[in-house]
Amino acid sequence: MNIRFIYVDAPFWRAEIGRIALHIGNVDFNDDRISREEFLRAKETGKLDDGTIIPFRQIPCLNVDGQSINQTGGISRFCGKLSGHYPKDNAVDAALIDQVIDMATDITVLLSPSGAEKDEQKKKAMREELAQGQLARKISFLEELLENGEGDWFVGKKISIADIAIWRLMGWLTSGMIDYMPETLLADFPNVRRVCSNVEKHPKVIEWIVMTYPKTYTLGSFD
Repeated sequence: MNIRFIYVDAPFWRAEIGRIALHIGNVDFNDDRISREEFLRAKETGKLDDGTIIPFRQIPCLNVDGQSINQTGGISRFCGKLSGHYPKDNAVDAALIDQVIDMATDITVLLSPSGAEKDEQKKKAMREELAQGQLARKISFLEELLENGEGDWFVGKKISIADIAIWRLMGWLTSGMIDYMPETLLADFPNVRRVCSNVEKHPKVIEWIVMTYPKTYTLGSFD
């Protein structure tokens, strides 16, 4: 199987779920990091410069034996099944993982309006309100899931693509790279912090970070 993972050179959670799942599972794949300029061209044409189809004209995109697959959920589940981090024969656990990934998307969408705001003072006010309001509320729901579960992981007794998604999303939110978003965002959510810390301490995740993340990149704060 020839697997090509297509994204820009950035560790955003939508791409890192699949990339890291494949890496942890020792699944061979081509980590194809295109330029922003090529991505913008693909948004116009629906294809990369080499002719690879990009469904919906968005990335990440996974190309398997010449067949392109899009959307975070579909890509993540495919990579998770190949690597052993998404169940093939347990529909309930699969759905429990799906709901966490869908919540990660919901949280990401919350930032869109403030990201489009050009007025810095308005953006600051929007982000501060968001951090204390809807964003904290959504994270509290993830905290509740962990309180009602076994604690170390979102689903079951080992790492899954749900844990990878939340680790990278929360790392991005608390990294200081998002203007006016407090690095203490997870202060009241010890269970979420614990899961994120568990992912970050995984030997294969550490290996991936060393291999692919810029040395100056801030992972986030889970202490």
